[in-house]
Amino acid sequence: MLHRFVRLSFKQECIEEFQNLFLDVKEKIENFDGCQSVELLQDAESKNKFMTFSIWENEKALEAYRQSEFFQTTWKKTKLMFNDKPKAFSMYKAGIKE
Repeated sequence: MLHRFVRLSFKQECIEEFQNLFLDVKEKIENFDGCQSVELLQDAESKNKFMTFSIWENEKALEAYRQSEFFQTTWKKTKLMFNDKPKAFSMYKAGIKE
């Protein structure tokens, strides 16, 4: 399984809007072919910083999602709320690549 982490930083006034957007799309992301789960984490000290954590069957499934119209539309809305460039990391459990 591929573990995907995306660090996001938002304008203070956009925090609630982003959280609502995530709640609206979470189930759709989880129902996307190859997605096992997706979670939203909020930084303990900087309330405008978040991280999404998702688990995918493999890189191909993640890439299919990233190329989907659904992702493109959602990402376009999300980008308008950023106050810093996002950072993404894809990782496998150490020693195991499926």
